[in-house]
Amino acid sequence: MANKTGLTGWAVAGVLAVALAGCGNGDDDKSAAGGSSTEGTADTASADQQVKPVNLIFGTGGTSGSYYPIGGALKTVFEASDLVDNVQVVSTGASVQNINNITDGLNQIAIVMSDVAYDAMKGTGQFDGQPADIKALAGLYPNVVQLVATRDSGIETIADLTGKRVGVGKVGSGVEQSAQKVLEAASIKESDLARVSHTGYADSVTEMSNGNLDAAFFTSGVPNSSITGLMQSSDIVFVPVTGDVADRLLEKYPYYQQYTIPANAPERYNLGEQVDTVAIRNMLIVPADMNDKVAGELAHRFHDYLGSDKVSVGALKQVDPAELDANLVLPVHPGAQAYYDTLKESPDQDDAAQ
Repeated sequence: MANKTGLTGWAVAGVLAVALAGCGNGDDDKSAAGGSSTEGTADTASADQQVKPVNLIFGTGGTSGSYYPIGGALKTVFEASDLVDNVQVVSTGASVQNINNITDGLNQIAIVMSDVAYDAMKGTGQFDGQPADIKALAGLYPNVVQLVATRDSGIETIADLTGKRVGVGKVGSGVEQSAQKVLEAASIKESDLARVSHTGYADSVTEMSNGNLDAAFFTSGVPNSSITGLMQSSDIVFVPVTGDVADRLLEKYPYYQQYTIPANAPERYNLGEQVDTVAIRNMLIVPADMNDKVAGELAHRFHDYLGSDKVSVGALKQVDPAELDANLVLPVHPGAQAYYDTLKESPDQDDAAQ
């Protein structure tokens, strides 16, 4: 196995050549993997069995969010494979940039939100007319739409946002997209609000603490550390996303799912009453042309890691190893799906695909 030396920069041409050589299928892949192009069953079988170890540039998100530490945790998991030489974890602008980077060959694996991935696959939204050829490697934890309001604002329902000052996330962020969809489902226009604040988590908390915002959207895993901090300094309420609003979201957008923040759960805000809302699942994605054996190996390593006692990132502890290929808005990469199928055939034999 090659030495696992670090990579510098986003992508030097030599590194990308090696990475992409291991991420293709077909005759070109046989040549890159060291196989012969000579026709014949024996030569083809030999070529199929030989896959050069690949270098992977792993697109995550900001260093203060959950995506980046997940990438750090999975780096060593993936590098333990003989098919993976090196994994370079990079901080990015998250979902949209990660998909663009995979399309451009700058990333070979990334974490994204399902809504952004769906738009990319369809060539809609921010990817209008430019569909991305991407596949799912595995489903992750849900990003939960969490709408919180100061108690003295009087906001208890989505409808109560009318005439209030609301933080909707940074421009172009996943938070802003989910906030816009919730407001649309509630038939509330931004012009119906007293003020729309395009603030991120930290600034929304500051503005609410200072009395300059009545409510703010947070679309993230549960718990969100910014909300936890806000609860220590301010009296807030969680506004449910239920009824007709939730129904419209679930009907119109296939990536939404129902989610309940439980009551009396210290690790999830320790609320006195449960809060019903909606969520958007995160996913690991790869290029559609990634080598099948590499994709299968990554899925295998990830599944086994989740079933171990080595999971250190809280968000990953919410991921069910048995549901990695379930209810995803992207097709699962064939190599990864082949591995998941072996689990369904022999659920008690994790080494069935080895």
